[in-house]
Amino acid sequence: MILDSFDVKGKVAIVTGCDTGLGQGMALGLAQAGCDIVGVNIVEPTETIELIKATGQKFIDVRANLMKLDDIPSIVSRAVEECGRVDILVNNAGIIRRNDAIDFSEQDWDDVMNINIKSVFFMSQAVAKQFMAQGNGGKIINIASMLSYQGGIRVPSYTASKSGVMGITRLMANEWAKHNINVNAIAPGYMATNNTAALRADADRNQAILERIPADRWGTPEDLAGPCVFLASKASDYINGYTIAVDGGWLAR
Repeated sequence: MILDSFDVKGKVAIVTGCDTGLGQGMALGLAQAGCDIVGVNIVEPTETIELIKATGQKFIDVRANLMKLDDIPSIVSRAVEECGRVDILVNNAGIIRRNDAIDFSEQDWDDVMNINIKSVFFMSQAVAKQFMAQGNGGKIINIASMLSYQGGIRVPSYTASKSGVMGITRLMANEWAKHNINVNAIAPGYMATNNTAALRADADRNQAILERIPADRWGTPEDLAGPCVFLASKASDYINGYTIAVDGGWLAR
């Protein structure tokens, strides 16, 4: 039956940055579909823990600072120790810093690049090694952005990092598809999360954004759950190196 190919029951998913927002929405979607979740956060994800436990799935709370690479090996080893294996990685952790390009600081550049692109690559590398050791392939889902396609304003390091996410998604897919590892990405549109609170509070910017979205609304974390489960499932086995825009039609306009 076709619906069997969407089944992820019994899988183990590592989800970074799932304490709130999009990461929480994707982690919850995977748990509702039957995955155990290894949540990687710099703070305690209290609400996410409660939501995941309510689904009946296991939640492993891993505290790590992805601004540096030191914690990555222990994240993977903890997942294997607690759950026996890893099947899915969702690289969601990310930050944004805003300032005019003419005034943008080196610190704001480095902080964003370290989290948004450097940690994505090295988390993927570590998990891909685990997939290869297990011998059954796996799924890596990176979180890109509308600024993987567009330049934006006042977010130079964010734009650079998210453009990079799309690029390394293709690169890793090219190298690892032969190991039955699917690497793809989701590019969220304008989502109602903490990162966009300032934009939504600005009446003029909010209106300008809504006027360009054919769906006539901001997206929600729940809007990413379905695409995430799809990319985590067998149904996406022949999709490699692709970035799916979940944007209410923003790019179409």
